[in-house]
Amino acid sequence: MRQQNQDNRLTPTERRASGALATVFGLRMLGLFLIMPVIAIYGQQYPDYTPLLIGLAIGAYGLTQALLQIPLGMLSDRIGRRPVIIAGLLVFAAGSLVAAWADTLVGVVIGRALQGMGAIAAAILALAADITRDSQRPKVMAAIGMFIGLSFALALVLGPLLGAQIGLSGLFYFTAVSAVFGIVVFLAAVPKVAQKSARGDLIPLKNELGQLFKDPQLARLNFGVLVLHCVLTAFFVVVPLQLMRGGLAADEHAWLYLPTLIASFAFMIPMLIKAERQRQQPRYFRVAIGLVILAVAVIVFIPAHWTYLAIAVVLFFTGFNFLEATLPSSLTRFAPAGRKGSASGIYATCQFLGAFVGGAAGGSIYQYFGLLGVGIFCTVLLVCWFTISFGMQPPPQQQSVSFTLGKLNASQADGLAEQLSQLNGVEEVRIVADEQTVYLKVHKTDYNDSEIEAHIAPYRT
Repeated sequence: MRQQNQDNRLTPTERRASGALATVFGLRMLGLFLIMPVIAIYGQQYPDYTPLLIGLAIGAYGLTQALLQIPLGMLSDRIGRRPVIIAGLLVFAAGSLVAAWADTLVGVVIGRALQGMGAIAAAILALAADITRDSQRPKVMAAIGMFIGLSFALALVLGPLLGAQIGLSGLFYFTAVSAVFGIVVFLAAVPKVAQKSARGDLIPLKNELGQLFKDPQLARLNFGVLVLHCVLTAFFVVVPLQLMRGGLAADEHAWLYLPTLIASFAFMIPMLIKAERQRQQPRYFRVAIGLVILAVAVIVFIPAHWTYLAIAVVLFFTGFNFLEATLPSSLTRFAPAGRKGSASGIYATCQFLGAFVGGAAGGSIYQYFGLLGVGIFCTVLLVCWFTISFGMQPPPQQQSVSFTLGKLNASQADGLAEQLSQLNGVEEVRIVADEQTVYLKVHKTDYNDSEIEAHIAPYRT
């Protein structure tokens, strides 16, 4: 019993490594998010200011992230995780310095695009998997996800506070320093490990992407995250300016974001619990989308006043945070066994592409059609998503598990797949001989782990 309890805990090495990787990821995302709540205000100081360039400055990182997320994940399989992560952080720091030194908004846009070229998400997640045992991996991935959410919340509060003291250039210097600090933490705390073979649950596999694009449930989730982040970046093109019109000085925005974020989490968490317990995720998806639509309506159609805008921000982030938490969870359940990495690669690409499109389109529309145009743009996208969501199904009550095998020939692989597919609770079997791994989709409560182990044991030698 003692040994079993020990196996259910992170080892000291796993704790140190996962904490360091979560910190590195969080610092990098904090740097990307930090300017979002202030760029629309402080960007007006540049001589070439236009709302379009503000939108591009907010979303430019999304284009390069979308283009490089999958290729750099695959590259980390070839040359190693550590070189890709360190190089990505150096590129991010270089982009921050380019933006800090820029005396035009075009220069800021170039710096932001360069920041996004440090696309290290897949490499960090794969390294976390290399370092941790299969049984502990969900804890580590959850910690990394928590740090990403925390970095976004911190950016909304710290951006206005720091921006008032050190200005926009100072914020970019801050992000450059944070990237260097991330490298120091990475080198000091993350142990060197022998790299494992690529796993379809971690790194995108090129030959699987086309098949996953055609999956109707995954396609709805991918479209949803594209719309969500498109609306988010368009939101920050106009909301800081509306807050100024509503009577809040730039350095006071943090004191609006902080309580409204706390309130949004207070409303969002019960929604998450009820959606899961009742298996009514599609219904609550539509409720959350409706909250975001209502927030856009308040911002656009009610005269600017900080009280109404505070209500709009609460509505927006209640819906946004629910969707941001639920979409990736649903993705992992709908993704076929052993293909979570490929499904996540498509998902991340859509997410970052949405950030770019929202910034660019939001800035351009605001420049030519004003606040009403941005409101219509966001509303049309959200209504389309709301309509498409009626085809959503509740995520299956399944989980992905994987087991290591010995070397198998084709006949052995077919025989084992047939045996496992007959077991109670096993819905899907996928054996990847090159990885010496079997991936299973199983019912959370119906499958018997020891029974699966008994069938696999003869194939481990």
